[in-house]
Amino acid sequence: MLRSLGVGALLRKTSPNRLTAPDSGWAASLTLACLASLTLTCFACLALAAGAGSAQAQEARPFNVHDLWEMERISDPQVSPDGKWVVFGLSRLDAEANRRRSDLWMVGMDGSGLRQLTTHAAGEFNARWAPDGSAVYFLASRSGSVQVWRIGMAGGEAIQVTDLPLGVGSMAIAPDGKLLAVSLEVFPDCPDLQCTVDRLAQDDSRQASGVLYDGLFIRHWDTWRDGRRSHVFVVPAEGGGSAGVSGTTPAGGTGAGYAGNPGPVPHSATPIDLMKGMEADCPSKPFGGPEEYTFTPDSRGVVFTARVAGREEPWSTNFDLFHAPADGSAQPRLLTADNPAWDTQPVFSPDGSTLAYLAMERPGFESDRFRVILKSWPDGGTRVLTQDWDRSVGSMTFSPDGRSLLVTAQNLGNSSLFAVDVASGSVRELISQGTVRYPSFAGGGILFGMDHFRSPVELYTARADGTGIRPITSVNAQRLARVKLGEPEQMTFRGADDAEVYAWLVKPVDFDPAKRYPVAFIIHGGPQGSSSNNFHYRWNPQIYAAAGYATLLVDFHGSTGYGQEFTDAISGDWGGKPLEDLKKGMAAALDRYPWMDGDRACALGASYGGYMINWIAGNWPDGFRCLVNHDGVFDQRLMYFATEELWFPEWEHGGTYWESPQGYEMHNPVLHVDRWQTPMLVIHGALDFRVGLEQGIAAFTALQRRGVPSQFLYFPDENHWVLSPANGILWHDTVLAWLERWTRD
Repeated sequence: MLRSLGVGALLRKTSPNRLTAPDSGWAASLTLACLASLTLTCFACLALAAGAGSAQAQEARPFNVHDLWEMERISDPQVSPDGKWVVFGLSRLDAEANRRRSDLWMVGMDGSGLRQLTTHAAGEFNARWAPDGSAVYFLASRSGSVQVWRIGMAGGEAIQVTDLPLGVGSMAIAPDGKLLAVSLEVFPDCPDLQCTVDRLAQDDSRQASGVLYDGLFIRHWDTWRDGRRSHVFVVPAEGGGSAGVSGTTPAGGTGAGYAGNPGPVPHSATPIDLMKGMEADCPSKPFGGPEEYTFTPDSRGVVFTARVAGREEPWSTNFDLFHAPADGSAQPRLLTADNPAWDTQPVFSPDGSTLAYLAMERPGFESDRFRVILKSWPDGGTRVLTQDWDRSVGSMTFSPDGRSLLVTAQNLGNSSLFAVDVASGSVRELISQGTVRYPSFAGGGILFGMDHFRSPVELYTARADGTGIRPITSVNAQRLARVKLGEPEQMTFRGADDAEVYAWLVKPVDFDPAKRYPVAFIIHGGPQGSSSNNFHYRWNPQIYAAAGYATLLVDFHGSTGYGQEFTDAISGDWGGKPLEDLKKGMAAALDRYPWMDGDRACALGASYGGYMINWIAGNWPDGFRCLVNHDGVFDQRLMYFATEELWFPEWEHGGTYWESPQGYEMHNPVLHVDRWQTPMLVIHGALDFRVGLEQGIAAFTALQRRGVPSQFLYFPDENHWVLSPANGILWHDTVLAWLERWTRD
């Protein structure tokens, strides 16, 4: 089956602001036509502002990596309590500083009044509204470390709220507006914050550099452990810290638009560690955030997620929910003792009677299905709301009346939006195409972010049933109007075990069916992941489409969004069904698209995708002209003994290495090096502790020793990803040069 989602004219009607061009009548007509059909085509129409006038005067050119990095990125939209405004983060490239800087912006729910709220060079994030809508709290490093700041809606300057001796990692606000919950990195055995400060200073003053460990997680993701844990603290919302805060704005601190303050912030009480003494983190490391803790409806307590596993932490996925009184008067109470698997993302219903959270069933499996659990608060029973729905929930929020939940879930190559009835558990699909982010209820409807293959995230509103979609931002419209992008199509084919397998194909820009195009075959990581319909900033297929490649992305067995059985299929079979799917997907695409030149194809992948590149090198050695392996597993035995999150290989390969050596060696690329012959570019970062640097060096050593044409791109300052703008540009330039070298006619 072939399902076409081609994108035609890319224009929409917008409210005037300085980031959009004037509207035109025909663009407005096109917008109305788009709204009638919820496809990727219509979302591409909606995502672009009326920048067509300038585009007509200047011919569009192919998209490139500089365009990718220069796109402005919307994040974390928050609706005001009255439902009239949205505050959100907007990051921009600072090429001179080789980083991105995030400011806060506001826009009306009708798309009017877009304006910048903060302008400080330090950047701001994690914005949250005061419950009465009078101010926005946010995090910023304006004073030298990250602290909580507040900016009022009546006009004026931003003021500092906390003056803590340690930087704040994340923040939440109590429903009554009187308290803040903040996360801080502390030594768990310290009685106060100053103890952590003093101990860090002592460590810095030591002449000896050796560090003695007596347990695992000596390093995690890209950081060596120093004994600190992320704990949730409570401070007063009018100010909290170990030093007084005068209320004056530091030099350079400015506010714009709606900026304003109620006045100076007084000295406040000592912050209360709700996790005192706990050898656990909240938010979880390395990627957890404020979604992992929340105040109770009465503002007198906090429910948070943490894993208390002792020495078993590196091979445990048993995250639990705890409830702690906000005044620190009692130890946290365990709420989910009956579930030895993952529990997370607590959310209360508007009336406070129900606690909803996400839970897995199988201990040790990080890619199990997240089900929605409802618990009668505070001491009632629980029930599984989505047991019969074969999707894994990514995020959720209650409707204002508490009768339904708005949830996101990966779904057939997209990340879709659904409504779940709280009484019955019935599920309605509201928006199917693209990648829906940050959904929330607002003013009788819903607000959400949306991105897809042809546009970065923009903000949209819709009716509560998902109809009447309209954009309220178009921050990248003029940039997109200046570039040419490839048309995406989704196809299916019969893969391993005769299962239906999905794939995306992005056509080359300036596509001509009479021509023949080389192929870039991108293999996603995870392995429980998806080459989903989003605007990726590291593996964006438009980069290859713009360079003249037909770009193919197959969601092989193990991919998410196709039911849990399909996801489970890869465990214990890394090199089996997934490789068969990739082969059959390539054959199906070549059969259906005669303009794809299978004799000029290169395969690329990172993480598990990099593993698959190494596996292909020995098990499909004549399949491609070249290969690109980024941070890929080369030797499964070494991978087990050197990685940090041991629950992952132990689940995937049936236990520890000594318990299940055959599980690791069955699909071990190192055992097939004798067949390696395809030219390969190997890329690795020194700070990658998930798949250690030695895996990349070993692959390059094998290639060089066998005389296979190869290059090694090394990043001493990158982790499992490539995050700095300059390095990202070098990465893309190197990869495209490698593909060009081997796919020339």
